[in-house]
Order: sequence, then C-alpha cells, then structure tokens
Amino acid sequence: MTDLSKAGSFQLGSRSVWRVGYGAMQLAGPGVFGPPRDRGEAIAVLREAADSGVNHIDTCDYYGPFVVNEIIKEALHPYPEQLALVTKVGAYRGDDASWHPAQAPAQLKQQVEDNLRRLGIDCIHAVNMRLFGGTDHRPNEESVAERIGALADLQREGKLRHIGISHATPNQVDEARSIAQIVCVQNHYNIVHRGDEALIDALAADGIAYVPFFPLGGFSPIQSEALNAIAARVGITPMQAAQAWLLARSPNMLLIPGTSQRKHLRENLAIAEISLDQDVLAELDAIGMVAA
Repeated sequence: MTDLSKAGSFQLGSRSVWRVGYGAMQLAGPGVFGPPRDRGEAIAVLREAADSGVNHIDTCDYYGPFVVNEIIKEALHPYPEQLALVTKVGAYRGDDASWHPAQAPAQLKQQVEDNLRRLGIDCIHAVNMRLFGGTDHRPNEESVAERIGALADLQREGKLRHIGISHATPNQVDEARSIAQIVCVQNHYNIVHRGDEALIDALAADGIAYVPFFPLGGFSPIQSEALNAIAARVGITPMQAAQAWLLARSPNMLLIPGTSQRKHLRENLAIAEISLDQDVLAELDAIGMVAA
C-alpha cells in the first residue's frame, strides 16, 4: 500500500491532510451527470482510498447532481474522524446536463444545507465558493463580498468550519480574505497553465493551501511529446509525472486526482512516493515555458 506520508502534509484549516487526496467528480456518469457506470466499483474506490489513508476528499452536490455525495455517504458514513470533506457551491445542473450559476446568498445557503443532508453530517470541513467567471472559462474581477459574506454567516451558524474560494483571481482572493479566513484556493493550474505562479507563492507564505484542478489540462488537454518522453524514461505515466511536478512546485499544493476505478486510484496515490530529481523537474518545468 502506498505511503501517503512520503509526500508530506499541509494544513487545511484545522486539520493536517496528506498532500495527495481524492477528487470525487469522476464518480458520476459521463459529463459528471447521472449515475456511475458501476456503482459498486465507485463505492469500492472510495473505501480503498480511505483504507489507504486518504484524509482529504473533494466533492460537490452538483456532481451528478446529488449522485456523488450520496455514493460517498453510502461508502464511508460514519466518516473517519480525521477525514476532511470539502465541497463547493455556486451552481446547479439543468436537466440537459448544462451548468448554471446559482450564487445568490439564499441559493448558497440552500446548497450548503443540501450538501450536509446528502452527506449525512451537521457541519462540513470546508466549502469553496466556486465563481463562474466569463464565457471563456477564465475568472473575472467581479466582487465576491456578498457571496463570501453569506458563507461566513453559515460558518457562524456552525454549518461549515472553513471557507475556500475557487476559480478566483488574486484580487478576488484578497477581497475574500478581507471578509473571512480563507483556508484554500482551488484554481486551474498545471504544468502548462501557469497563471497563478505568484499567487501560489503568496499563499504558501501565509500557510494557505492551493488545490489545482485540471492537472492534465482541462478544456485543452495537455498534448506534449516531451511530457510523454520524460515519463517513459523515468518509468511512470504522464499523469504521474505532471502531478509529481505539482507536488514539487510548492509545499502548499494539495492534489485531488480523481477516478472511478481502483486500478487508476492506485496509480494516483502512488504519486506520493515518486521523487523526481532536479534535472527531471527542470525538464518538466521547461514544458510550461515552451507552452507559454
């Protein structure tokens, strides 16, 4: 079994979590919509992750929608004491699997309540305010004060322990931090998408976790012969190489690779034991420089 401690840990609010966690998005059906192809395998993946020591699971009630949180509850409730469950709010799904913003304070409150009910808990470890941004999938600079304020109200009510923000610009992170303590930022970042370099370093200096999504490219998947060649030479997969680079990038980096299969879960967790030398890291780093 993989030793997750080899990748180290980082503080996520009031809990220290291993830097390799698990993202539950892929437990839903195609397009993050509907039930999984194999519910039994989805449950087995979650149980193996927990048995392997994973203590940071990222989820959301609009994955499915609702399906993923219901599977998590079936697989893991009552939850391990040190498990940090983290969700996000700010959207809903249409009947056609479309994504729509739902960011009014009343909507955010209802979404938190829905997450709690489906997960079977009274208080969740952290809630990320997921911003929508523009039509080009990039964040914009609109104020987040009202939305973060709504989550702070729920925090005072005991519905959530900590607040995070997702798909946010540095200015929005600063504004959020002026309203409430922010324990994590979840943004698009990977070996070729490097817009958050300065933000990551600033957050690390302040002890705030950074959780990258789309580690293999997202809307534009990474297609890199260099990445493939480096990974093959080292004897790991391109996904492992890209995520090992992320772990080496900064100590506040928390990974949440997801899968719906136990075979891939083991490959993802094995990232914790991969140690790349400085020459290999430099080669990987150069891929982003070329892409830029």
